[in-house]
Amino acid sequence: MPSRPISILYIDDDPGLTRLVQKALGRRGYAVEASPTGESGLERLAAGGIDVIALDHYLPTGTGLDFLRELAAIPDRPPVVYVTASGDTAVIVAALKAGAADYVPKAVGDEFLEILGSAIDQAVEKGRLQRARELAEQETRIAKERAEVLLHEVNHRVANSLAIVGSMIRMQANAVTEPQVKQALGEVQSRIAAIAGVHRRLYSSHDVRVVDLSAYLGGLVSELETTMRASGHTSTTHCQIDPVEVPTDKAVTIGILVTELVINAFKYAYPGALSGQIRVILKADPATRLRLLVQDDGVGRQSADPRGTGVGGRIVSAMAASLGATIDYSLPPGCTVSLDFDV
Repeated sequence: MPSRPISILYIDDDPGLTRLVQKALGRRGYAVEASPTGESGLERLAAGGIDVIALDHYLPTGTGLDFLRELAAIPDRPPVVYVTASGDTAVIVAALKAGAADYVPKAVGDEFLEILGSAIDQAVEKGRLQRARELAEQETRIAKERAEVLLHEVNHRVANSLAIVGSMIRMQANAVTEPQVKQALGEVQSRIAAIAGVHRRLYSSHDVRVVDLSAYLGGLVSELETTMRASGHTSTTHCQIDPVEVPTDKAVTIGILVTELVINAFKYAYPGALSGQIRVILKADPATRLRLLVQDDGVGRQSADPRGTGVGGRIVSAMAASLGATIDYSLPPGCTVSLDFDV
């Protein structure tokens, strides 16, 4: 509600009725200005300061419907109460469709003035509520944009911090001579890289709530192959990932799962001088369920042989449990690890 009196623009070529309307609405506390034509009404409206328009149907040139069509092109236009003496409901319907907030049957007498005053009261309240809603929507939009900017910045900083941690671990790995320690530190670095990859995707994403698994897992597996080949493994990777977006927390979990399974395949699927392909497959079905497969054509899983420290296996079990998935291992030859879970 403006601090000044509510200003009403009454458009009608009847000077006698206009004076009556000005007096009646003035008693309600409104400041009433008059325009005898649609053209002069538009000129006054362009000067600003009008809160509600009361518009007669019959004007010296054209009708109020013509005025409404002109008014539709004006942004932040005030509400219109349409005044018509016509008993044709088609005129009323046309006026409401053209943007009028309300209508009043035109007559001479106190009843008409009372009905017009009530309609303008409602139009003023409707305009106040509309302005309040638009202000709230604008504030919400600004707050949302600010939050998204901050969240992108947070993800950017987290990704950078994790990259620094990964670099420190790599330096530590280079400084030690024990093969087992080097290998353990390399695996830790890969796990950190999997989490950092999600945050890199998020700060460059249009929507920080979800991660595109196709791009994320493709880049992750490529980085893992580079790391493992640098440490002496000669196997290669291949990805076949359906385009699907998942919530951020699930993307982190899936990334850690894939990291552990791919590293495990590099280490144990092709022992000695053997090498082969490691495949990462993600399939989505219409029921928003995903199937993750990590396959190799190597010697297969030897259940009697615990191999390694078991840390990777415990991480895989924990990540699978958080997804609500069960893990299935195929029998030799080769190994297929499969997990089914909901998005």
